[in-house]
Amino acid sequence: MNRINAFFQQHRGKLWIAQAVGLLLLGLLVGFSLRGDSPPSVANGEDGHAAHNAPEKAAEIWTCSMHPQIRRDGPGKCPICGMDLVAVKKSASGVRTISISPNVMKLMNVQTVPVTHRYVTANVRMVGKVDYDETRLAHITAWVSGRLDRLFVDFTGVEVNQGDHMVSIYSEELYTAQEELISATQSAAQRPSSRFIEPIDLAGSAREKLRLLGITEKQIQEIEQRGKPNDHITIYAPVGGIVIQKLRQEGDRVRTGDRIYTVADLTQLWVQMDAYESDLAWLRYGQDVEFSTEAYPGEVFHGRIAFIDPILNEATRTVKVRVNVANTDGRLKPEMFVRAIVRSQIAAGGRVLDASLAGKWISPMHPEIVKDEPGNCDICGMPLVRAETLGYVTAEPSDTAKPLVIPVSAALLTGTRAIVYVQIPNAEEPTYEGREIVLGPRAGDYYLVKSGLKEGELVVTNGNFKLDSALQISAKPSMMTPEGGGGGGGHNHGGESKPTADGEPMKMAENARMSLPPELEKQLHQVLGSVSSIGDAIEEAELDAIRNAYLQLGTAVSLLKTEQLSGDMRGQLDEFAMLLRNDAVEGKGINTLQNADRIFLVTKRHTERLQQMFGLSHGGHQPAEQSLDVPAEFRDQLGQLVRPYLTIADALAADDPNSASAAVPLLQQSVSSINAQSLSGKTMERWNVEMKSLSAILARLSKATDIDALRSAFALMSDELLTLQRTFGLPNSDQLFELHCPMAFDGRGASWIQIDDAVRNPYYGPSMLKCADKVEPLSEKQPPADEHSGHNRG
Repeated sequence: MNRINAFFQQHRGKLWIAQAVGLLLLGLLVGFSLRGDSPPSVANGEDGHAAHNAPEKAAEIWTCSMHPQIRRDGPGKCPICGMDLVAVKKSASGVRTISISPNVMKLMNVQTVPVTHRYVTANVRMVGKVDYDETRLAHITAWVSGRLDRLFVDFTGVEVNQGDHMVSIYSEELYTAQEELISATQSAAQRPSSRFIEPIDLAGSAREKLRLLGITEKQIQEIEQRGKPNDHITIYAPVGGIVIQKLRQEGDRVRTGDRIYTVADLTQLWVQMDAYESDLAWLRYGQDVEFSTEAYPGEVFHGRIAFIDPILNEATRTVKVRVNVANTDGRLKPEMFVRAIVRSQIAAGGRVLDASLAGKWISPMHPEIVKDEPGNCDICGMPLVRAETLGYVTAEPSDTAKPLVIPVSAALLTGTRAIVYVQIPNAEEPTYEGREIVLGPRAGDYYLVKSGLKEGELVVTNGNFKLDSALQISAKPSMMTPEGGGGGGGHNHGGESKPTADGEPMKMAENARMSLPPELEKQLHQVLGSVSSIGDAIEEAELDAIRNAYLQLGTAVSLLKTEQLSGDMRGQLDEFAMLLRNDAVEGKGINTLQNADRIFLVTKRHTERLQQMFGLSHGGHQPAEQSLDVPAEFRDQLGQLVRPYLTIADALAADDPNSASAAVPLLQQSVSSINAQSLSGKTMERWNVEMKSLSAILARLSKATDIDALRSAFALMSDELLTLQRTFGLPNSDQLFELHCPMAFDGRGASWIQIDDAVRNPYYGPSMLKCADKVEPLSEKQPPADEHSGHNRG
């Protein structure tokens, strides 16, 4: 040991140098793996000088790892943060495709699982407490006014049986009624019989009066036999149970209807649960509920859901769920706290599977009553209904009942949609394709998939964030940059470059229209026509018409023959087809006008980009880059819209719906005062289209009754005002700013205009006043080349 220590002390410096060289070589190896290149070989006898003199392939694009929107032709410093730029490796073909080396795949720990059709279980956990069954509560009340001279049950908690004596009451009213019965009985006995006159049954009327005053038949018979009234009458228990309330004391005077006792039957109880609104999709009437209590740890009790409250608690965001529980042994006590779980097996379409109810008939009021054939409820007498009518799937006819699901970790959420990365099969090196999909609800550790994936495809469950970052650096569409280009996730409102398959900029179609196959061009115009139909349906505010229009859009997109294009252009068209297909899937299931507005904003943006990319026009909608002859005086009139618009924006940013609504008539007045007589030709055609949109949006604003509806309509107005700026131009627009919030409307994002760059978010107000990922000055629209100051517009 001493010799080893001496050797270490003698050669310490050399050992440190060897360790440093080893770490350097390891770093070089990892670096070459990340770049996808091979390290210089020494095992095969290659000359190190030859390798040094070999020409290196120069990187064509350099970017900043912190600010991927920075793109340069060579190395240098990032102008934002000063970091060294890094080379962007050429990526695989495809708008959202990326390839990595096997070594990098191991370092990223990329893991995949197949997309499958399977039943999944959603475990809905709830908490609550035991309560009385309200249908089994009985109140012992005074049927006549009087004095309580004796209470036979003088404390709560006593168990009583039906018919037990409870109260002795003195009542002048009862005493008089008894005298009437006795007099009527004696009078009937003394009255002589007659064949011509039918006697009046006064005794029968007196008996009925006593019955209505709560006197039993036995007590009435005793009064008649005794022949004189009793000054005290005993009240008996109408039901058996536990006395849970004693509301009067001996000697109290009571009036008719005053409660004296409350009796509860504890053989049947309710359990009141709190369920979160996100779990309501998996709860059904009649479902089995397992729960446990602190009093009996480890023991599981069962009950069935009998009622789901139709009203949501605004403060807790929960809904009350009532469970009927049998308690024949009396172990459960009211006010006990319980923890419950409902195990819902989920079928396709979000339906709940319960094979035990196949062919069964169930009571709509008492879920514990389940029979094999139709009939009536044993408790309430209501007709039984089929279990399927309550939202159950009761059998497994085929695999079509099984939902298409992916693990939760595979989805990068962007609202109701998500980005997943799908492994490309049979690729030379690990290759992954980003794909936008439409998700259904979450069930446990899985998401139901509405659209975008097929069974058997391999989705990435670990490493997908790293793949998304790599796509973002390559300026391709990703979760953070849905339109590509390395931006911050906001909308791209200009005629900017879009990335090609290699991550290099590809210019959109400008004034010259792209040459497309006639059949494909016709199909694209059908898609644009379907989008126009959606806009018309939204203007009419008809939900059925909107859903049908989105259904037509889905049909039109499915007919696109993208294989008629090749290369980057086919990839771009496939991208738009995917986005519009997802719009159609969401749109055909909308249930409110606010959701329709939000989805249409996304659809409209996708359509505008499609038109810009392929140089299309439809129904008067020209590509945004097309120059229109816009007179200066018309632009000045459009400028009148800005002031009332900004007033509405500031009011919404302050959570002031009253001030926002008050500014809507001013905006309507500004729009109605616009004189378009100076326009002609295509400019007039385009204005007519935009004027129709303005009118519909203003109608939506004027009908808004709350701040959510105002914000939804304001988003449409903002989008329309930005369209007017891009198409006609606004005066002094260089003094305005365009802002974008990526989180508005459940992550769909929305833009707006301000007079300055101090963010005041109108979609969240004070709760997220400074939320914005884009703050850019509006560029003033320049007049066309043939327009000059001396042009006569008269």
